Amino acid sequence: MANPAFIYRPPQSPYLEFLYQDNDIVVANKPSGLLSVPGKAPEHYDSLISRINCVFPTATVVHRLDMATSGVIVLALNKPAHRHLSRQFETRQTRKRYFAHVWGSIPDDKGEIDLPLICDWPNRPKQKVDFDSGKPAVTRYEVIQRCENRTLVALYPITGRSHQLRVHMLSLGHPILGDRLYGSEQSRQAATRLQLHANVLQLRHPVTNQLHSFESPLPFSHFTPPPLALNEQA
Repeated sequence: MANPAFIYRPPQSPYLEFLYQDNDIVVANKPSGLLSVPGKAPEHYDSLISRINCVFPTATVVHRLDMATSGVIVLALNKPAHRHLSRQFETRQTRKRYFAHVWGSIPDDKGEIDLPLICDWPNRPKQKVDFDSGKPAVTRYEVIQRCENRTLVALYPITGRSHQLRVHMLSLGHPILGDRLYGSEQSRQAATRLQLHANVLQLRHPVTNQLHSFESPLPFSHFTPPPLALNEQA
């Protein structure tokens, strides 16, 4: 395993933060350090879904964020809503924007990374680029700010592979700050947490079919992102 010394210490404050809720969906702001779903070990039971189920017993997980990643996540409150939302994620009808601080200065102002990914089984849960057996993975990026030894980037994942953004930024030679799985010694020490945040999630409501945009401010930067335009063709 890649992290034999890992000790789970989920944050307790804020314990739960909701961004939106109705009869069909609930949108939460997940903190960094909290699992989306329980792990196999009893000491890894505390998670976003276990906390939310104390308030909304019927809530189910539609998608996940890495434990170290913070930001917007949607859950379904009934089976029809779950099916509808799952279909949107599977067919790439949702739209997501993340922000990250990465190590070094990215030379290009924007670009696209198209590298297939697969689990690195001897070092799981790490993922790796594999052109023979990997699943397609595409990320678009845009440089927002360049500072000494770091760059703030907006990331737009077209696909939703595990650790996609972390591995894709590493492939450019710019690991995300605070990444204990993929970072260099310098980039790991540059931040106390993974500097990756799910800022915006856009999707259609499973009942009304209305397009919604849910947003969470950046917890590790003073930069205020502009609203992400709604794509009515989605």
